[in-house]
Amino acid sequence: MTADGDSTGEDDPVPEDDWIVDADPVVDEGAFARDRRHGATPERVRLAIRESDPLPGGTGFGGYVDLADGTPALVRDVLGRVPVFVEATAADPTADEAWAFDRRRLEEPRSVPAGTVLTAADERRVWTLPDSRADAAAAAQAGVDEAIRESIAAVDDAVAADGNNATVAADGNNATVAADGHDTDAESDSGGDVAVAFSGGVDSGIVAAGAPEAPCYVAGFEGCHDVAAARTAAAAMDRELREVRIDHDDLRAAIPTVAAATGRTNPMDLAIAVPLYCTARAAAADGHDRLLLGQGADELFGGYSKVVEPADDHRVDAGTVRGARDETMRTLPAQIERDVGAVRTAGIEPVTPLLADRVVAAALRLPGSLLATPDERKIALRRAAEGLVPESVRTAEKKAVQYGTYVSRELDRLARQAGFKRRMDDHVERYVESVLLDSPPPEPVADE
Repeated sequence: MTADGDSTGEDDPVPEDDWIVDADPVVDEGAFARDRRHGATPERVRLAIRESDPLPGGTGFGGYVDLADGTPALVRDVLGRVPVFVEATAADPTADEAWAFDRRRLEEPRSVPAGTVLTAADERRVWTLPDSRADAAAAAQAGVDEAIRESIAAVDDAVAADGNNATVAADGNNATVAADGHDTDAESDSGGDVAVAFSGGVDSGIVAAGAPEAPCYVAGFEGCHDVAAARTAAAAMDRELREVRIDHDDLRAAIPTVAAATGRTNPMDLAIAVPLYCTARAAAADGHDRLLLGQGADELFGGYSKVVEPADDHRVDAGTVRGARDETMRTLPAQIERDVGAVRTAGIEPVTPLLADRVVAAALRLPGSLLATPDERKIALRRAAEGLVPESVRTAEKKAVQYGTYVSRELDRLARQAGFKRRMDDHVERYVESVLLDSPPPEPVADE
């Protein structure tokens, strides 16, 4: 046996599917062990390397594995769904002390690029996303329908197998939770260890359908769009909703923590990551150790306004809807790295069913007419949601998280209150820098 417990003989048969847990568990009291990989068996990873298969099944992988010839290596799947970091100056990045899943464990962390196999000798891009190709509309839609239902069924099966005995509040009343995770109304009676990040749109609605008895969480400032939308959707789906209130103190306090966990200090990234962090922290405080997220749906299925008429939109280079969607897909590794960092630093593990390989493969076969038109976006995903969520949730329009939670607006307000006026260049970013300068250095992250 090798250092990661892999067999050095012929590859064993590869299982057809592994939802989020590989055959060699790596989670240890909420933290990843350094000498393991996450998300796939070593046999599946080696087979994917040998065949240059970017979508070998499962939900992504990353970490340490011995290659077929016994060479130690670090890997990160084609979409970077399991972020991996190495010391920028390490002579051997595969050495135990030279890499980590948490960037805070390293002195000078750099990301292992998505699709890469990294050894002491070289760094090779092994996997790239296959070129999208448009199938006939009916066949493409059928493929998405099947992929979504299989992915959601896998969530439900895994939750059931894990003994999640969550119950939905019989009266449908919503509990309210402060952003520090304290229940201000009543103790949660939901139990179990799976929760859902829920904003009331079709993405989180589909994911919630995969864990029908898990409690749903939404974070935001008082009166924000996301909380209102989540209330409406939770009532339509007869789901328990726990509202995580964010205020200015919470926002200020979260900035240093989220910046350290994600390596991001620009206002846009922080405004996206902070509500994720607050949601995750509240769920973790209630005893949950996995948080279901709808991440990836906008990128895969044409959820951005810039893909609708790309020839007239300066934000994309492509001239077609499919080309613009493909451009947004290529932003996923960086976005995943940010979101995973924000969620994990709260002490809970993110789970993203809509980023499963089967869903990605089906999305790549969609024609532009099933992605976005001036009248509708995420067309194929919404059609796949028929029968999974109520019609009001299936057709709901959503704001981007930074706007729907008011975090972006209130970050700007804090900056102006601190004297960083809008007439100043990059006034919010300068405010963030001042908060970081005034904050104590982050505590070092202990080794497992």
